[in-house]
Amino acid sequence: VQLQASGGGLVQPGKSLRLSCAASGSSFSISFMGWYRQAPGKQRELVASISSSGDTTYVDSVKGRFTISRDNGKKTIYLQMNSLKPEDTAVYYCNLLSTRNSRYWGQGTQVTVSS
Repeated sequence: VQLQASGGGLVQPGKSLRLSCAASGSSFSISFMGWYRQAPGKQRELVASISSSGDTTYVDSVKGRFTISRDNGKKTIYLQMNSLKPEDTAVYYCNLLSTRNSRYWGQGTQVTVSS
């Protein structure tokens, strides 16, 4: 399974970005997909996840600002990030948990929120 993430960049506070993550490969079924992030000097944290049935979870700090969604046909998830804050600055990693309990990571995409 390969995960290709895209959409990061430099943005001013209060602006928006959308991250995408496309899964490819053969013979796998998705249990969960999600986004983690890791800021310098901090532990990696789960930002948002979406299950195969569409249930979503968010870390408290992004609730009301970020929205995770998916396109099952394209095996792609998106993270719409609105009202970005400097504390959202981090490397964002796409993650997939298969129904066989195997976990896969994307390459990471940098999000920098700065004026």
